[in-house]
Amino acid sequence: MKFISWNVNGLRACCEKGFKEAFARLNADFFCLQETKMQAGQLDLSFENYTSYWNYAEKKGYSGTAIFTRHTPLNVSYGLGTAEHDREGRVITLEMPDFYLVNVYTPNSQDGLKRLDYRMKWEDDFRAYLLQLNNRKPVIVCGDLNVAHKEIDLKNPKSNRKNAGFTDEEREKFSELLQSGFTDTFRHFYPDLEGAYSWWSYRFRAREKNAGWRIDYFLVSRSLENRLKSASIHTEVFGSDHCPVEIELF
Repeated sequence: MKFISWNVNGLRACCEKGFKEAFARLNADFFCLQETKMQAGQLDLSFENYTSYWNYAEKKGYSGTAIFTRHTPLNVSYGLGTAEHDREGRVITLEMPDFYLVNVYTPNSQDGLKRLDYRMKWEDDFRAYLLQLNNRKPVIVCGDLNVAHKEIDLKNPKSNRKNAGFTDEEREKFSELLQSGFTDTFRHFYPDLEGAYSWWSYRFRAREKNAGWRIDYFLVSRSLENRLKSASIHTEVFGSDHCPVEIELF
């Protein structure tokens, strides 16, 4: 069973840069998107044998998530269940027979860390949400988590130490999430692999130089570790400033 996650940085724009072809080539059972930047009715996009679920932000052209799936969920829910967090279309949860799939676009702390305090509240509430699900059945979490966990996860750790996505506070929250019972699937297979990134700035020819960050993840409940078959990062796929990430389960 194959899962793909991709921050498309505007799905309408991405569709003009090969999204449909990439979708077909990647051939996933579950295809999760972040930063769709859409409202309902703005794009007619469907694929044979897939059902899609969408969570739109109230603010136009901002945030948003979607999931395309070949498998019928038992239940679908949107957001975390609190008005404070659910205006920006950041979470979709599919309940499947033997796991939950949670697609998330984590809030960015922004320039000058203007949103860091909110981000810390989000981290605590999101972790509590995942643990609540995990008490019922195993959880697969994917998406743009807007944090490079370790120095190995970005090209220039020293110069980015206090920047959004690599603050001590954000990294500690990510560690706390892992310690609460989740596995970073890519590092499960490649604990020491350097130069493996999923996002590159559009500036300074960063992608060409591979001056990137690994901020897109699949995390799984520890109980699913023995079902992990592979994890990969599709750096060959363009169309966004992020590339798709993937896991396969037995």
